[in-house]
Amino acid sequence: MTPEELAAVGLRYDVDGPVATITLDRPEVRNAQTPSMWRALARLGEQIADDVRVVVVTGAGQSFSAGLDRAMLTPGGGDGQETVAGLLAMDDAEMSATIDAYQQGFTFLRDPRFVSIAAVRGHAVGAGFQLALSCDLRVVTDDAQFCMKESALGLVPDLTGTKPLVDSVGYARALEICVTARMVGADEAVGIGLAALAVPADQLDATVADLAAALTAPMAGAVTETKALLLAASGRSLEEQRRAEREAQVRRFRELAQLLG
Repeated sequence: MTPEELAAVGLRYDVDGPVATITLDRPEVRNAQTPSMWRALARLGEQIADDVRVVVVTGAGQSFSAGLDRAMLTPGGGDGQETVAGLLAMDDAEMSATIDAYQQGFTFLRDPRFVSIAAVRGHAVGAGFQLALSCDLRVVTDDAQFCMKESALGLVPDLTGTKPLVDSVGYARALEICVTARMVGADEAVGIGLAALAVPADQLDATVADLAAALTAPMAGAVTETKALLLAASGRSLEEQRRAEREAQVRRFRELAQLLG
């Protein structure tokens, strides 16, 4: 996508060597998200170059993302293209297919080709929380607040956030966080494994830059293979995981031998 196309839906994309940064750029509405933004994120994910090794997702201004643009709940609202009213006019299959398209704007962040980091300032609510959960790692400011707001609206989290939340904090805590729609502060987020670390707001950018540098220091293939192994580990038996480890290690030895030879 071109910078102009991204700007039209409230996004920026910048690349500095092996590190790419996706910025939600609607600070006037606390980076509230729209369907057009989700579709653009999916297209952007398909275009990330193979030499990008870290993708940072962040928000402009004082909030990561306030979640769904509430204007979507009114006819003709949101981005002027898709609304909840429009979804309700579809049959079940069409509605499911549309939500699937929205989800693609979140799932690309699990791609083993790179490690994704959510740099979270302020609030990450609803879709904002799920976007942060889509990333491999979360680094947050010490005033960050997470909230899965969907249940308060009579809905469920449907932008791929439920699995990584359970993987991070366990079923019982995930259920409590989702159903009560309460705020989870930075200290608690670190304590329960939701965030890697919390830092003062003026240190967030430098901390994320240091982490990105550390993640790009090892050979790219080693990081890619390790991420793929860990992503699939919970769904495999020990025997299946042992086999996957062996097969990955064979590939690593072969690549190293080619480089040394």
